[in-house]
Amino acid sequence: MKILIAEDDTTTRLIFGATLRKMGHTVTAVEDGQKAWEAWQQEEYSLLISDWIMPDIDGLELCKRIRAQPSLQYTYIILLTSMDGKGSYLEGMDAGADDFITKPFDEEQLAARLRVAERIIALHRKLRIQATRDHLTGVWNRAAIMDYLLGEVERARRQSTHIGVIIADLDHFKRINDTFGHPAGDAVLQEAARRMQLALRPYDRLGRYGGEEFLFIASGCDLSQTMALAERIRSFMSADPITIHSGELPVTVSLGAAVGSDQVGEDAAALIAAADEALYRAKKAGRNRVES
Repeated sequence: MKILIAEDDTTTRLIFGATLRKMGHTVTAVEDGQKAWEAWQQEEYSLLISDWIMPDIDGLELCKRIRAQPSLQYTYIILLTSMDGKGSYLEGMDAGADDFITKPFDEEQLAARLRVAERIIALHRKLRIQATRDHLTGVWNRAAIMDYLLGEVERARRQSTHIGVIIADLDHFKRINDTFGHPAGDAVLQEAARRMQLALRPYDRLGRYGGEEFLFIASGCDLSQTMALAERIRSFMSADPITIHSGELPVTVSLGAAVGSDQVGEDAAALIAAADEALYRAKKAGRNRVES
């Protein structure tokens, strides 16, 4: 697992880090709650092990901040405590903690706690896939990709970076359904999603926006980079015909791209509207093209 440790005691932090690495986990260890909060916002962690009492942001506050954030990946939280009494544990649970380890910790106890964490994380991952994936194409569904867009717009605003948005529409898709039937249309959508994913970089995101429309999020991309990505998607789609039950079918895609930045202050709705208008112009100009 990818684990984040927040512990202001140097000795405890080093021992925890060494023990977890020996168990085969990837560990980031920081000395206070503020640095843990910053690290958590930058990367995804399966597990957070946090001291309860820390300066500035303590373990309870860290739990509350993480639980308040919309995130597709669930972070399992273990609080380190030397406090006694059920009231303290209930306070931690109410703040969002999943489990507790009493200091000084026992290595076997830690291993047992991690085994429980792995089971819960695996269950969350399974439920997340069911809730966020489009059942036909396997890419993110509309709700999930829109949630991701909202988070990335806020991240771009905080970090003063750009964010690229692309809407793609398969050309003449209704004609495919009407001529060859819905099973052929489903096969085209599945292959289109596969090809589009091949065109993406590891940190780009793709979701099915609705029907034959797909939405791409390109974080950190300016206009030229977003246009280059859109053109790569278009090229991957049109390179070869798609095989259906009755033979091979040429399929192309029209794309509209838009880019936002903190200086301009676009929100998610404005970016979607701009990309959608660009898509309309691409289709009006003859399809199988990119507009911005």
